[in-house]
Amino acid sequence: MIHKKPVSWNRLDNAAKIFPPTSDKRDTKVFRFACELYEPVEAGILQEALNKTIEEFPFFRSILKGGLFWYYLESCSIKPHVKLESNPPCSTIYDHNVKGLLFEVTYYRNRINFEVYHALTDGTGALQFLRSLVFHYINLRYADDLESPPIFDYDASMAQRVADSFEKYYLKDKKQDKKKKHFAYKLKGQKVSENRIKVIEGVVSVKSVLNEAHKYNATLTAFLAAVLMCSISKEMAQREKKRPVVLSIPVNLRKYFLSETARNFFSVVDVDYNFSEKSEKFEDVIQYLCEYFDRELTAERLGARMNSLASLEHNIFARATPRVVKDIILKWAYDFSAWENTASLSNVGKVKMPAEFSRYIRLFDVFVSTKKLQICMCSYEDNLTLSFTTSFVSTEIQKHFFRTLTNMGIDVAIAANKIDDE
Repeated sequence: MIHKKPVSWNRLDNAAKIFPPTSDKRDTKVFRFACELYEPVEAGILQEALNKTIEEFPFFRSILKGGLFWYYLESCSIKPHVKLESNPPCSTIYDHNVKGLLFEVTYYRNRINFEVYHALTDGTGALQFLRSLVFHYINLRYADDLESPPIFDYDASMAQRVADSFEKYYLKDKKQDKKKKHFAYKLKGQKVSENRIKVIEGVVSVKSVLNEAHKYNATLTAFLAAVLMCSISKEMAQREKKRPVVLSIPVNLRKYFLSETARNFFSVVDVDYNFSEKSEKFEDVIQYLCEYFDRELTAERLGARMNSLASLEHNIFARATPRVVKDIILKWAYDFSAWENTASLSNVGKVKMPAEFSRYIRLFDVFVSTKKLQICMCSYEDNLTLSFTTSFVSTEIQKHFFRTLTNMGIDVAIAANKIDDE
């Protein structure tokens, strides 16, 4: 007699609720982590590694369903299969007409790709999954070369991995003071056809970037955010500078609140700079950003923002509102908020793997789907990968960005995907 595993379900966490009603073909809400090895990927071994990894992250074996009041994740028995990469980066994964998994593992030459729908997890959770996948792959692929299998450092329990940390840290009376917002400068231009995104990836030395950032007493994130802001300003007409350049910066809340969850647990901080009212000198921009981050990136400020956003789902009237009505309201709010930012910058941080694996791994990278322009970054050993994604044909901002780095004496190795519009 065959015994089926009981079906379990989880409501979407607070950050994930915005993604189902706002996903479309232009912005799929999919992001990709990749690991580039020094040798070609062996598909059979990668499948074995995936089989091991999904047992460690059973929550990822879920499908997304729409209930009367909220979307929810339901466990399923679908087995994930490794595939040769064939679709454009960050193609649609979630389709409400198809009951499928919310992630894909593909490979191409030396690269292992992990693409995931944002309603399932955030960058940190996705990175833990990919790290586990690569860990198992290398242990299987190079078993004869390794004297003894190293220990994987992500030892969170199953309960910790599926925990809703937004719910855990919600405080009803601790909310963020409302800040007056302004319409931001918006990027314009011809869009890439067929709802595809343009990807430009630059690889630089971590040490060289940090050395330059330290000249301004800045963090790596503040330094590169200043480079991006100034690169955008170079493409603005003088009359357009009356509107501020606003960068949306995702923040990993695990750094401020104790959590090992593999689900979403992030916030977003918007930092603005008005080039018509403030100095256009790079050193002044970076000083402003450093002061802003020092003020805003604290547990108290982030906690207040988190509670303000979470208060909606705890409101008795909102909870009683049918999901189809919530979808309309959330999509309207999301479209309106798009006027409040120019571009996005996300720093996933250091990717750590066992030291014994360094001879097999060249780098990690990450990028996301977007209707605008976004840069994502992560580092492995001394390789810092800076990946731009955009829906625009023009690449002038990216050119300004990388030229700024090279003019500072930072060597940049650049690669890009081929788009027919070019």
